[in-house]
Amino acid sequence: MSKNSRRAAFVAGITALTLAGVSAPALAHVTVQPGSAEKGSWSKVTFRVPNERDDAATTKLVVELPADYPIAFVSVKPLPGWTVAAPKAALAKPVDTGSGEITEAVAKITWEGGKIEAGQFQEFDVTLGPLPTTTDRLVFKADQTYSSGEVVKWADVAGAGAGEPEHPAPVLELTAPAEGTDAHGMTVSAAEPATGSDGQDGTARLLGGLGLAAGLVGLVLGGLGFARGRRAA
Repeated sequence: MSKNSRRAAFVAGITALTLAGVSAPALAHVTVQPGSAEKGSWSKVTFRVPNERDDAATTKLVVELPADYPIAFVSVKPLPGWTVAAPKAALAKPVDTGSGEITEAVAKITWEGGKIEAGQFQEFDVTLGPLPTTTDRLVFKADQTYSSGEVVKWADVAGAGAGEPEHPAPVLELTAPAEGTDAHGMTVSAAEPATGSDGQDGTARLLGGLGLAAGLVGLVLGGLGFARGRRAA
């Protein structure tokens, strides 16, 4: 390798390391997985929380549910070592969910008591439904508290065409329902007509029966012929 080639390789390596160092922190924020769900569906989402500090553990997570688009039913999966609270708050005005009006809804979910150590992450599962049909996304602002007392607020929302903010809020994109889904977001299969397998089985049984009957008739006729032959002898 020539001197110029070695120099180019060295510069490329340094550049790659520099870019990796810059982009790594941006990947370590609180997110909601998956990043999208169908409008009007019932969905399980996961809030993924990495620990960004080397000298402290994450000990508390608070996720705010969007007040502008209240969700009627919220269910939280128990997580060993963590306690959870999901209090409801009165709504400014009743909301028609399609299954009836609601006057209160879960405003925030708080997990605490556990620990996410340095270099680790934790996932917090929640079932939500029905998701609103009048917006294209839900923003879940989150507060991450460390054992040092530091609170990181993941609450920034990027504007159209803007880059990712320093502390982006978890965002769930809402898509149009796919064809063939029911009100709960479950896939609906068209009822299948009776396949030819049953008909084929019936035909096979019929042919088998006819074959057995023909065999029995042949056996009887053969026996009668044998008996007549002996008498003639």
